[in-house]
Amino acid sequence: MSNGTRFAVFLGIVLGVWTGMHLFLLWRLWGLPVMAGAGFRRWALLLAAVGWLSYPLGRLLVHTRSFSWAPAVELAGAIWMGVLFFAVTALLAVDLPTGFGRLLPSWSIPLRLTAVALALLLSVVALVQGLRPPTVRELELQLPGLPRERDGLVLVQLSDLHLGSLLGRRWLSERRRQVEFLRPDLLGITGDVVDGDLTAVEPLVPLLSQFHAPLGVWAVTGNHEFYAGLEGSVALLKRAGFHVLRDQWEEAAPGLILAGVDDLTARRQFGLPDHPLESALGGRPPGATLFLCHSPLEVQRASELGVGIMLSGHTHAGQIWPFGYLVRLSYPYLAGSFRIGGMDLVVSRGTGTWGPRMRLFCRSEILRITLRAA
Repeated sequence: MSNGTRFAVFLGIVLGVWTGMHLFLLWRLWGLPVMAGAGFRRWALLLAAVGWLSYPLGRLLVHTRSFSWAPAVELAGAIWMGVLFFAVTALLAVDLPTGFGRLLPSWSIPLRLTAVALALLLSVVALVQGLRPPTVRELELQLPGLPRERDGLVLVQLSDLHLGSLLGRRWLSERRRQVEFLRPDLLGITGDVVDGDLTAVEPLVPLLSQFHAPLGVWAVTGNHEFYAGLEGSVALLKRAGFHVLRDQWEEAAPGLILAGVDDLTARRQFGLPDHPLESALGGRPPGATLFLCHSPLEVQRASELGVGIMLSGHTHAGQIWPFGYLVRLSYPYLAGSFRIGGMDLVVSRGTGTWGPRMRLFCRSEILRITLRAA
């Protein structure tokens, strides 16, 4: 299957789910008393059509730079995406146990009204949480092979910035100040710096180049770098002064090796059946190994290949509860720290957001990791 065909199938699935969610919401709202009049139903159909069109249209307008107000359309569509998710989830939560109203018909309308009210409340809470700055999470981890003179080295991890029309210059400036305050010796960026539109991120390159650390800024690609154009994304990161690790290792300092791979999730999506971990970790000299890998996959293999600490992101911890339960089906290591054999796996909840500027029960984060010699 060609890449174009794969993308068409993926796009068809996404649009199918998007359409299905709108139809389900209309169906469950149709029988409520407030919808009894023909006028209300016409407005509901119109609003559903506007909601369905909002996010895809906003993305298209931003990409083509057609209008100055295109980012506002995209933001409104993104927020609607979150509201729609909460509404569908809340309605399913009351419909499934009651057989869609058949088991408790007298309770059907009150339960659906309660579900809609709850969805609106959670949307407001999630929007407030999503607009808050990332919290700083502190960790202290032993890194086998770390030279004694490097004991106490501070590693700061950023992940999933998703820079573009929704997260731009002002947001990135605040993150730069936040990172500078943490005084990192080493800065690791585990993918998805670019959200999807390289032209929206190009003006941010001078600001990205202001991220500094004595032992360098190291980055790997995420799935969104693939979507935006892999080679163009890598070139952008290099212009910002980042050391981009593409299925390779480099020595950041004597006895400290940084290794990284192009994103494993995107490789699966684009049908690239190779063995990147062996390429990235093979033939390296003795010492401590930090492994940057956007998606928390092949963790057991990384441990077997002698990685000391593996840094990942991608999952956003689900970003909007309870979506994390679905994400965990594909990525069991959803967020946090895990011991895999002799390796520590650290999965970031993400520094930015994708789509809705919303988070619920999983605030965005920056990780500050103090490395200790074993």
